[in-house]
Amino acid sequence: MDWPSSGICALLFCAGLSGGFIDAIAGGGGLITVPALLWAGLPPQLALGTNKMQSSVGTTLAVWRYGRAGLVAWRDVRLSAAITFVSAAAGAWTVTLVDNAFLKKLVPWLLLAIAGYVVLSPRLGIRQARARVSAGAFAWGGGLVLGFYDGFFGPGTGSFWTIALLGLLGYELTRATAYTKVVNLASNLASVVIFAAKGCIVLPAALVMIGGQLIGARLGSGMVLAHGARFVRVVFLAVVFAMVLRLLWTL
Repeated sequence: MDWPSSGICALLFCAGLSGGFIDAIAGGGGLITVPALLWAGLPPQLALGTNKMQSSVGTTLAVWRYGRAGLVAWRDVRLSAAITFVSAAAGAWTVTLVDNAFLKKLVPWLLLAIAGYVVLSPRLGIRQARARVSAGAFAWGGGLVLGFYDGFFGPGTGSFWTIALLGLLGYELTRATAYTKVVNLASNLASVVIFAAKGCIVLPAALVMIGGQLIGARLGSGMVLAHGARFVRVVFLAVVFAMVLRLLWTL
């Protein structure tokens, strides 16, 4: 594919910037970036593959910044990341073989349930709480289920990880956000490997969006570090409700 026109380049750059900003805080940037790639004329599989590549760059920057700030407990997250990588690769490979229409109908209601849970639990994630499961059990369960889901379909994965970390491991919200970025990066990289092998990445479009992603991810992660859990909570709820509306609209 040749380089996009200047107008499409501007659209993709802005979409990458917005998506990177939202992803760094609460996940859900794909609600902006995937439709932008489709609008630019890419077929669905190419849009998904290109989106995974560009979002991996922004997620890498966010992980690096959270790591430098001491928000990532690498010993706790490494097993989840490894399991997620393998499971996401399996999910990305599977999505090339089967129809995912059922998930498109189910996910909005799952996200709406998550939003309701957060709204009705105003103290959730403000302070660290007692874990309800072991870190190992969480890594296997979350890595296998959410890793596969992210590779297979994707919308809401970051929200699912965050709410699981809050409810099952008792994480404080900023640390849950950092943990989520690490496992998101693992699933994104695994998906990129599969999509690249299948020829489903449009490099010019990805490079344009990466420029925006780098700026957006830096701004978003900076907001998390500066404003903490209460700020993340507000953005998290806004993103979840936006995802619900977007997904219901496209049913």
